[in-house]
Amino acid sequence: MTQSNTRSQAPVPGALLSEARQIILDARTRAVRSVDAERVRMYWRLGERIVEEEQGGEARAEYGKRIVDRLAAGLQPEFGSGFAARQLWRAKQFYTAYPILTAVRSELNWSQYRLLSTMDDADKREYYEREAVTNGWTGRELERQVNSGLFERLLASTNRDAVMAAARGERIPQDPTEIIKDPMVLEFLGLERRPEYYERDLEGALLTHLQSFLLELGNGFSFVARQRRIVLEDDEFFVDLVLYNRLLRCFVLVELKTRKVTHADLGQLQMYVNYFDREEKLGDENPTVGILLCADKNDTVVRYSLPTDNTTILASRYQLYLPSEAELVSELRREVGDVLGERDS
Repeated sequence: MTQSNTRSQAPVPGALLSEARQIILDARTRAVRSVDAERVRMYWRLGERIVEEEQGGEARAEYGKRIVDRLAAGLQPEFGSGFAARQLWRAKQFYTAYPILTAVRSELNWSQYRLLSTMDDADKREYYEREAVTNGWTGRELERQVNSGLFERLLASTNRDAVMAAARGERIPQDPTEIIKDPMVLEFLGLERRPEYYERDLEGALLTHLQSFLLELGNGFSFVARQRRIVLEDDEFFVDLVLYNRLLRCFVLVELKTRKVTHADLGQLQMYVNYFDREEKLGDENPTVGILLCADKNDTVVRYSLPTDNTTILASRYQLYLPSEAELVSELRREVGDVLGERDS
């Protein structure tokens, strides 16, 4: 074998191969983003042109529908289903929601903007747009967050101005209720909707889908430990999940209960929180937060089991399916009723 053949068969240095692969992958990513950005601009310009044509003609919905139908009839045979009447209506809807092209974010693709454009609430649309960019949500993840009612669930515990200020980066959340949602939607676990589960089954499923669980919890969470052992004299205790939130700058302890929460559960979690505050928390960190993730709860029992000035123990229900629109409306009405009741009392 010649020396040249020997050299050609020598293994490629690991660093070289790794860097070369990254160069190729980065180029592919930029190419896809470029195509996505051009597609977004294309539909925006089509929407702009349709609106201009409508404004120059008869001010009737029927006239606008005729324009879109005729335009689709002319475009679809040549360019395909991406220019059917339904897509052109979405382009018009997109332009109406985002009339200034420079306000359109290049980080988001057409499927994401198509979903955002359906939202009549400007704050809700801006919230999801900013969160999608900040957290790098895919189109599927954005759709999941919208379908789970993320914005509505946050509004149930935090006022609109605070939610929007945090999304815009104008303030850092100061209270756990600004991040922790109630209920938490855990449909990604793939567990069947049945009356009873062992807590170890729920814990195992959460760890298997840890990334999705941290996304559902909110911004700034990272995993620290599971079944963290605490020894108090001769007694052993185990905290189900230990997390850390960099925005709140504190430990977050999660206890799982596959049944209705009791005052004893809250007392046990309070003990864990006290231990972490006294033994684990650094001097410049904020007080530890405890989350009791339960199948059901009695809000009155929770309220009377905790001090009136409690800000660190939260009980949040979980559900293993995405809520329907009716369930979201019912939940918001319930929360509003509770708030008004507390103000009147």
